[in-house]
Amino acid sequence: MILFRAARTDEAEQLTELALRSKSHWGYDEVFLEACRAELTLRPEELAARRIVVAELAGRVLGFYGVEGAPPHGELGHLWIDPASIGTGMGRRLWEHAMGTARAAGFTRLMIEAEPYAEGFYLAMGAVRVGETPSGSVPGRVLPLLHVDTRTA
Repeated sequence: MILFRAARTDEAEQLTELALRSKSHWGYDEVFLEACRAELTLRPEELAARRIVVAELAGRVLGFYGVEGAPPHGELGHLWIDPASIGTGMGRRLWEHAMGTARAAGFTRLMIEAEPYAEGFYLAMGAVRVGETPSGSVPGRVLPLLHVDTRTA
């Protein structure tokens, strides 16, 4: 049984490393991943405010997400899956839980600055591409900008 729970402050480093491992699944080299490290780093003191939720099975973290901002419009700031769990349906389960969390907190729309390789996943989940946004990590790189209506996702 997969347990969804609030991230603990002592997990910030572990979750940061999971995000980087997940991003590396797409074949990025170490130089690129190091350029992304600061943006993907989670700090213990911000986990609660960013509504970071962990999915775990038998004590092993399978992935996590974050629903950030103030209702009614916010951001799906993170959705990362341990590479061993990619392709198992874990992404869908995290997404569904995130949408439930967002609705319960009063969010009606979330913005997603998507990893380009994950854009297809988000579109399949009901998100809509509304443009592009500059990467916060790599100058000159752009990311797909998506929105999702949490009431229908």
